[in-house]
Amino acid sequence: MTNTNKDYITRLYQNINQLPIIQEMEDYATEHSVPIMEVDGIELLKQLIRIHNPDHVLEIGTAIGYSAIQMALTQPNLKVTSIEIDEKRHQLALHNVHKANMFEQIHLVLEDASLFLDKIEINDYDFVFIDAAKGQYKNYVEKITPYLKSGSIIVIDNVLFKGYVSKEVHDDRKRLMKLGEKIDRFNRWLMDHPQYDTSFVETGDGVAIAVKR
Repeated sequence: MTNTNKDYITRLYQNINQLPIIQEMEDYATEHSVPIMEVDGIELLKQLIRIHNPDHVLEIGTAIGYSAIQMALTQPNLKVTSIEIDEKRHQLALHNVHKANMFEQIHLVLEDASLFLDKIEINDYDFVFIDAAKGQYKNYVEKITPYLKSGSIIVIDNVLFKGYVSKEVHDDRKRLMKLGEKIDRFNRWLMDHPQYDTSFVETGDGVAIAVKR
């Protein structure tokens, strides 16, 4: 997506009515360099939830609670369980969820997502959003797959990772270049996965949408 088109779409979304807490979280994320989903990405995620109409969403990577609250706002009966390993961000997310008065819809868990996934049961969730440690994407998908029924959806953010995946960006930050290569291998693995039909969308920082066969 060109910057002109992206700016145009972002301006369209600016007219959407939203809770004051949403703007507060966006301002906080900007000020403190907290990675949250970009506007066009979060709106795509919300639309997928409206279309799929899940009962229970699992989010891997809470950060400050921005996407959990956004997802919960799409449907009053939607339950969201969100996992975060960083205690400071977990506490901030708790504050934001209570401020948004959404503690009945959103359950926040302070735990390593990999350990949490070892304890889930079949059909606990039918929609999964992954926005956590990029190097763990494959591990998360492998662990959750046996517990998802046919038709369940996994949405994964940052699959283009600021141009490092496609090698549009070249610099001397070897860690980021290697992470881009790892995400590229994950994308190819997911695309060829026999249990998923996957599409990649050039929205936000790149979004993968995988539907369980």
